[in-house]
Amino acid sequence: MTKKAPIVEIKGVSKHFPGVTALSDVDFRLYEGEVHAIMGQNGAGKSTLIKVMTGVYQQDKGSIFLNGREIRPSSPLNAQRLGISTVYQEVNLCPNLTVAENIFIGRQPMKHGRINWAKMNRDARALLKEKLNIDIDVTQLLSSYSLAIQQMTAIVRVLDLSSKVLILDEPTSSLNRNEVELLFNVIRRLRDDGLAIVFITHFVEQMYEISDRVTVLRNGVVVGECETEALPRYELISMMVGKELSEHGYFGEGEPVKKKGAPVAEATTAALTAKDLGKAGTIVPFEFDIRSGEVLGFAGLLGSGRTEMVKLLFGIDRPDQGEILINGKTRQINSPSDAISCGLAFCPENRKEEGVIEELSIRENIVLALQGKMGIFETIPEKKQQEIAEKFIDLLDIKAHSTEQEVRTLSGGNQQKVLLARWLATEPAILLLDEPTRGIDVGAKVEIIDLILQLREEGMAVVFISSEFEEVTGCSDRIIVLRDRRKIAELIGDETTEENILQSIAGGS
Repeated sequence: MTKKAPIVEIKGVSKHFPGVTALSDVDFRLYEGEVHAIMGQNGAGKSTLIKVMTGVYQQDKGSIFLNGREIRPSSPLNAQRLGISTVYQEVNLCPNLTVAENIFIGRQPMKHGRINWAKMNRDARALLKEKLNIDIDVTQLLSSYSLAIQQMTAIVRVLDLSSKVLILDEPTSSLNRNEVELLFNVIRRLRDDGLAIVFITHFVEQMYEISDRVTVLRNGVVVGECETEALPRYELISMMVGKELSEHGYFGEGEPVKKKGAPVAEATTAALTAKDLGKAGTIVPFEFDIRSGEVLGFAGLLGSGRTEMVKLLFGIDRPDQGEILINGKTRQINSPSDAISCGLAFCPENRKEEGVIEELSIRENIVLALQGKMGIFETIPEKKQQEIAEKFIDLLDIKAHSTEQEVRTLSGGNQQKVLLARWLATEPAILLLDEPTRGIDVGAKVEIIDLILQLREEGMAVVFISSEFEEVTGCSDRIIVLRDRRKIAELIGDETTEENILQSIAGGS
C-alpha cells in the first residue's frame, strides 16, 4: 500500500525527568486511514510519548509535525484544537448526564438564550449513527449504558470537534469480548473513513486483530516499527522484553536461569485451590492450586491478568464465577478482612499508593494488618507493638535507626521490607506477592528473593508475581503463564525457564 506523507511525524523527541530518561531520540510516523499500535512493557515510554503529542509534557528535544507543519501543543485543549484528541482508559465523562449532554457538554445548541434540547438530542443521535453506525436512546443517562457505549460516546464527542488524529489509550482494558468487538467495528469504520488512529494496548492478540502497523518501545527507545502482519509474535515479544527469542524458542545468547531451591514438598491437600475463578472483563476463569512449601509464579506481560487474579484471591475484587477452597474447604472471600481471616496476606504492586503509609512510623506500619486481624476491641499494647517491630527489623535487616522512624525516610528496598513485615506479622499460611522487588536496588532484591525461598522452606505457600522473568524462574516451583487475561500455559520443574515463558507468550491462542 502506497503511503502519502504522514499526518503526524515525530522526529528525534527526547524527554527527561529527574534521574530518568523517559524518551530518547524517538521517531514516530502516523498516516491517515491506519490504526497504528504502540506496544511496550511498563515504563517503556508509551504514556510519555502520548503526553508529549497532546501537550501534557513539553519535549526537551525534537520536533512534532502535523500535516507537515511543526506544532508544539501547550496543553491537551490546545492539541484538541489542532486536531489531536485522546480517549483514555477511564472514560472522563459525566455518568449522571445523558448521552446527548455528554456529547455536547460545554457547547450545547441554544435557542432564545436556553438550551435547545430537541436539537441537541437529534444531533447527538445523528452523530452516533453517521460516525459510528450506532443507534441508541441519547436521552438516557450515560451510566445506564455499558462501558463500550460510554467509550463510543467519548469517541464521537472528540470526532465532532474535527479531530484529524484519534488516540485510544487502553480502550479495551475494562471491556468483555462482545464489547471489544463492538469497539473494533467502530475503529475499522473510522479507519476506513480516513481517520488516523493511535491504539495503545497491552493485549497482544488485540493488537494483531485491529492494527495495521506497530511501533515497539523499550526503555524510552524505539526498538522497531513495521507492518503488523509482517511481524511474527516471537519477534514482537523479543523486542518488548529485550530477549532474543528465535522462532524455535531458543535464546540468541546465554543460558536460561536455573531454578534455585529444593523441590516442592509433597502435600495431600492444597493450601489454596481456585476452581474456575474469574470475572467478566477482568480475567478469564481458570483453575490452579498452591500447596504449602511451594512458590507458584505468575508470569506474563503487563496487562496479562496476573494482578487481577490475586486481587480476586484477596477479596479486593469479587469474582462472578468459580470458588476458592482453603485447605479443601470452600470459603467466601468477599473482602480483604475475609482473606486475612482465611490466612492470606497480600503485598500489592504499588507500595506507595496501596502499601505503606509513609507518614506513619515503622512500628505503626508493621502492626497495621495484625491489628486489623485482631479487631478494634483487642488493641495491641504499645510495648507489644515495639517487640513485634524490633523482631521484624532484625529478621528482615531493615536499615533504620529506630522503630519510630517515619517510613517515608527509608529507601525503597527498606520500605518494601516494612510492607513484607506487616504481613508476616499476621502469620499467614498463604502469601501473595505482586512485584515485591520493583523499584529497589539489586542488594535488596537478592535479600527479598532469599526471604521468599526461606519462607517456602518453612512451609508457607507463596504466589509470586514479577515482570522480571529471571526472578520468576529463579524461585518458582511451578509457573502459570498468562496472556491477554487468560491462562495459556503451566510450567513445572525443569520447564520453568525464561525460554519457555517467552515461547508460551509468543505462541498462538
